[in-house]
Amino acid sequence: MKNSITILLLLFTVAVSTAQMRQWTLEECVMYAVENNLTVQQFELDLENAQIDRSDALGDFLPNLNGNTTASSNTGFSINPSTNLPTNSTQFNVSMGVSSNVTLFDGLRNINRYNRAKMSAIANQYRLDNLKDDIRLNVANAYLQVLSNKEQLKTFKAQYAVTEQDLKRTKELVEAGSLPRGDLLEIEATAANQEQQVINGESLVLISRVNLAQLLQITDYENFDIAEEEFAIPPSDILDNSAKVIFDKALTFRNDIKFSESNVELAKQDLKIAKGAYYPTLSGFFQYGSRYSDITLIPDGNNGLYTPGFTDQLWILDGISYGAQLSVPIFNGWSARNGVKRSKISLAQAELQFEQDKLDLENTIQQAYVDVGTFEKAYEAAQKTLDARQLAYDYAKERYDVGLMNAFDFSQAQSRVDNARADVIRTKYDYIFRLKILEFYFGLPISLN
Repeated sequence: MKNSITILLLLFTVAVSTAQMRQWTLEECVMYAVENNLTVQQFELDLENAQIDRSDALGDFLPNLNGNTTASSNTGFSINPSTNLPTNSTQFNVSMGVSSNVTLFDGLRNINRYNRAKMSAIANQYRLDNLKDDIRLNVANAYLQVLSNKEQLKTFKAQYAVTEQDLKRTKELVEAGSLPRGDLLEIEATAANQEQQVINGESLVLISRVNLAQLLQITDYENFDIAEEEFAIPPSDILDNSAKVIFDKALTFRNDIKFSESNVELAKQDLKIAKGAYYPTLSGFFQYGSRYSDITLIPDGNNGLYTPGFTDQLWILDGISYGAQLSVPIFNGWSARNGVKRSKISLAQAELQFEQDKLDLENTIQQAYVDVGTFEKAYEAAQKTLDARQLAYDYAKERYDVGLMNAFDFSQAQSRVDNARADVIRTKYDYIFRLKILEFYFGLPISLN
C-alpha cells in the first residue's frame, strides 16, 4: 500500500511538472484566447439576448391568455349581484374568469419587429466573429514578438560567449606582454556592453511573454512560455494578387463589413416600424367569467327564491364576451412623424458608416499591401548588410589576431555585425507579420507553417 501511494505521488508530481512546463504553439494561443477572452464572453451573452429578442418578437403574433379571480367581503351598502338592486347587508363575493387578446393588424409593426430581431441576432454574430478576428491578429503579433525577442536573446548570448573567449585570450596575451593593457580594457568594455544586451534581451522576452499571457487571460506568467521554434519566412504568393483583388474578396467575407451592412438593414427595419405608427391598430378580444355571492337569489320554479351553492352559481352566472377594437391615430403630438424622421436620419448615418467602413478596409489593405513589399525589401537589405558586416568582421578578426588592428577598431567591427544581426531578426518577424496580415485579409487562416 505504501509503495502504491508513493507511485501515485510520483505520477502526480510528474503530471504537475509537465503541465507547468507546457509550451504553447501559435494555434493553441489563438484558440485559447478566443475561447477565454472576457469581451468575447460578453458578446456571446449579447448574442443570447438578441436570440431571446427574436423569441419575444415571435410571441407578439400569438394571442395572450390571462386568468383572474377575486374574493371579497362587503358589509353595509352594496349592490346585490343577482338583482342589481341596492342592499344593506354583509355579503361574500367571488368572481373569476379568463381573457384573451390578439393583435390583428398594427401597420405591420409586429412583422417588422420580428424581421428586425432576426437581423439583430445575425448582426451580433458578425460583431462577435469580428472581435475574434481582431483577437487572432493581436495574438499572432504578440506571439511573433516573443519569437523575435527570444531569437535576439539567443544571438546576444552567442555573441557574449564569443567575446568571453576573446577576453580570455586577450588576458593571456596581455600578461605575456604581447598586447597592451588598453586592448584588454577595450575587450572588457565590449563584454560588459554585451552582458547588458543579454540582460535587456531577457527583460524584453519576459515583457513580451507577459503581454501575450494577458491576451490569453493567463496570470501564471512564470510558467507560461511559447514553443521553442525558429520560423523561416513562409512561402507565399499573396502578392500575385493586386490590392484591388484582395479588397474585393475581403468585402465578401470580412465580419466587420458584414456587421456594418447589417446595421444598415436594421436601420431600414426601424424605419418600417416607425412608419407603422401611421396606421390604425385592430385587435380582437375574448372574455369568459362567472361569479358567486352568498346573497344571490335564484327562482326555484315554485314561485320561490333560493341561494344556489358555489359550484351551481359558477355555472348559472357565467358568461362570455368577445369583439374587436379599432384604434385610429389622429393626433399624437407629432410623435409618429418625428419617429419616422429620426429613423430616416439613423438610416442615413448607418449607410454613411457602411461606406466609411468599406473605405477604411480598402485603405487598410492598401497599406498592408505596401507594407509587405516594404518590409520584404527591408529584410533583404538587412540580410545583405549582415553578410557584408560579417565579412568585414571576419577580416577584422584576422587582422586583430595577428596584431594589425587595435582592440577599439575590432570592437567597432563586432558592434556593427551585432547590430546588423539584430536588424535581420527584427525585419524578419516584421515581414512575417505583415505577410500574415495581408493573407488574413485574403481569407487565409493565421499559421506560421
